[in-house]
Amino acid sequence: MSSITSLTYLTHDLPGVGGRIKVRDEDFLVEEQPAYPFTGEGEHLIAFIEKTQIATTEVARRLARDFRVTRNDVGYAGLKDKHAIARQHFSIRLTDAGETPDAAIAHVNEHPRINVLWVDRHRNKLRRGHLAGNRFVIRIRDVEPTAVIAAKPILDRLVARGVPNYVGEQRFGYRDNNHVLGRHLLRGEHQALLDEMLGRPTAEESTAMQAARSAYDRGDYAAALDQWPRELHYERHVLDALRQGRSAERAVTAIDLTQREFLVSALQSAMFNRVLDRRLQAGMFDRLLAGDLAYKHDSGAVFRVDAADVEADNAPDGRAARLAVSPTGPMWGHEMMRAEGEPGAIEQAVLGEFDLAEDDLRAVPKRIAPTGTRRPLRIGLRDADIAGGVDEHGAYIRLAFELPRGAFATVVLREIMKTPDADADVTA
Repeated sequence: MSSITSLTYLTHDLPGVGGRIKVRDEDFLVEEQPAYPFTGEGEHLIAFIEKTQIATTEVARRLARDFRVTRNDVGYAGLKDKHAIARQHFSIRLTDAGETPDAAIAHVNEHPRINVLWVDRHRNKLRRGHLAGNRFVIRIRDVEPTAVIAAKPILDRLVARGVPNYVGEQRFGYRDNNHVLGRHLLRGEHQALLDEMLGRPTAEESTAMQAARSAYDRGDYAAALDQWPRELHYERHVLDALRQGRSAERAVTAIDLTQREFLVSALQSAMFNRVLDRRLQAGMFDRLLAGDLAYKHDSGAVFRVDAADVEADNAPDGRAARLAVSPTGPMWGHEMMRAEGEPGAIEQAVLGEFDLAEDDLRAVPKRIAPTGTRRPLRIGLRDADIAGGVDEHGAYIRLAFELPRGAFATVVLREIMKTPDADADVTA
């Protein structure tokens, strides 16, 4: 299992406050922080959009339609939670670099779940990762306002030591098996991938989904396709390929390349989470070890740690204590820098626990072969604030904070709440 619910808490000695999130859409607000100021000129229109109960990808499709451009002409910096109020930037490439297309904006605003707040111009398309971070404002319901007294020491520790940078639950899917699919994909185990993706119904799923998976298990692909939910496009493409008599290998290629890359990313994430868990259990997730590859939070640069770095940076006034540098863990890939010494041994052991070797990361088609990178084991929690309150819907704790790009609000909520609901689908 990949679920972060089984992984170590930094604040394991402090009881959580419980409660529920996302009781109402307005209880969860995420606002994207741009990586740079927009130029005010250029062929790309920047639209700052507030969306509710709609996926980022669906907004992008709507923009392409209303502005009469291709889907590739629309860019965004990151995916935002569907089940929330999310404010984020989109870029739309236009042939006219000067005139504001008011009619198209009006068409977009006709959608009840999309609202264009303002527009600007920029010379370049927005691409994934082009953001500084996200600002979150979250209400935790079904708690007493006085629970803020118990939550405050948890928040203080996260601010002081950094937040364990676990990859959030949504990376692994509602069946918690995207990493399993990614491993089968890397190893070329096509039939095993299909069986895991499409078969094996569970009691937690709807009756209709159980029926669809059972139809797959008995080889009735037409019946499985007929019953499979329309919104699950990738699985439907695979089932349609099987229905047409294609081999398991050919059916796997019916999965969109972006989704296949996402499955491999889930595998990388599961291994990273386990390495972080080991370091956190040992009390060394925020301290450097000889052989570590350390991350500079101001620049994103990574450097190899030697004995002199360990002594200087782990000192009470050193860079680790100031959250200026942190150890990293592996997002495994064939071009990734390898840690040495004790950190390297931990990482190699975790790779073996997933029954993988480094050669497995190279012996795959280049289109899905992960190049790999280093991910900091912790991230800073900026501008954090917490308060209790009551409104017409009842009592709540209001939590506000900012996280850098690539980090998940999930990891903050799970520390404070310590309930399964804290691991709900919370987008980075």
